[in-house]
Amino acid sequence: MAPGPDDTQRSEERTSPPPATPSKSELSPLPQRWPRPTAPRPIVLIGAGGIVNDAHLPAYRAIELEVCGVYDPDLERARETAERWALPRVFHSLEEATSAGTIFDVAVPPGAVFEVVSRLPEESACLIQKPLGLDLADATRIRRTCHERGLHAAVNFQLRFSPMMLALRAARDRGLLGRLVELEVRVNCRMPWHLWPFMKTLDHMELAMHSIHYLDSIRGLLGDPGGVWAQTVKHPEAMDLDSSRSSAILDYGEDVRCCLTVNHHHHHGERFEESSMRVEGTGGAAVVTMGVNLDYPRGRPDTLDIALENGEGWVRVPLEGDWFPDAFRGPMSNLQRFVAGEDELLLSGIDDAWRTMALVEACYDSSRGGATPLAADPLAQKPPRS
Repeated sequence: MAPGPDDTQRSEERTSPPPATPSKSELSPLPQRWPRPTAPRPIVLIGAGGIVNDAHLPAYRAIELEVCGVYDPDLERARETAERWALPRVFHSLEEATSAGTIFDVAVPPGAVFEVVSRLPEESACLIQKPLGLDLADATRIRRTCHERGLHAAVNFQLRFSPMMLALRAARDRGLLGRLVELEVRVNCRMPWHLWPFMKTLDHMELAMHSIHYLDSIRGLLGDPGGVWAQTVKHPEAMDLDSSRSSAILDYGEDVRCCLTVNHHHHHGERFEESSMRVEGTGGAAVVTMGVNLDYPRGRPDTLDIALENGEGWVRVPLEGDWFPDAFRGPMSNLQRFVAGEDELLLSGIDDAWRTMALVEACYDSSRGGATPLAADPLAQKPPRS
């Protein structure tokens, strides 16, 4: 078994006194918004696809972040986006766009990320749409280029910045849940993959394009695992996709269980649909519902419920928004505040994002490696009696 967290640290955690059990009233002030930059800089959009129109631009408008223009290789799509959101300028080339600012929102397919970041102005800042390239090798050259060009680069792992996940992270940081020993992600829904035709061309699909959010959020709560066992498979109704269903077990040592199971092809109604993350610790438990997966893209409201070891039962925490589009406020705000010196931490910075890509790559390696075969039945090998 691959090594888990440091044994000495784990021993100290076991022997430390349990945290005091708070009351319901202590759950309400859990922070759910990343602070807005004090003096935001204008944003140059590179890419004008669905995610930009459905999430990035609504989030930026909600907190009054200025977008000075948009570029997309499909100029008609860029014009439509500019008209819809009253953007002042459509750039007609990547060169024109990169000369127009110092804060870039790079929302392009993974295969186009390297070309874009390699042409951004040195020492500028960029928020890169996940994943960080096509695979770990591509992520590595993108990361190296960002360092060589002095770019302040982050990846848009926005689930970490959703109101429910920021509140959950705050509950963990305050010790309300104790030491986390159980984390399980369960998604059983119907995803309209036809909305993203470019995904048919990808060698890595489900884990790299969807479950990467959960793997990144798991890392945000538990840190890096020692290893992973995983399998990702196709579905008969979507054989043109690399894969669209996945299961994984992450190794965090002898007394922490962490796993995820994801099925995007449930078409039997909403009764048994599911989209949740359950966390249990030595001092409490929490369950989040990620509503966007349920009836995507319209989605349903997110929820966060917390139970503490004080006999008061489960408490529904009021949320200040949902994953889509509210979480998209956070990564850009964090990037701009980091560049301005207002934030010390770039939560989804390029180096941390590379480690999420390494976890995704380990899942694919595990899936390619195959299962451990069962022992042969010795009785089945004996020749029949004459």
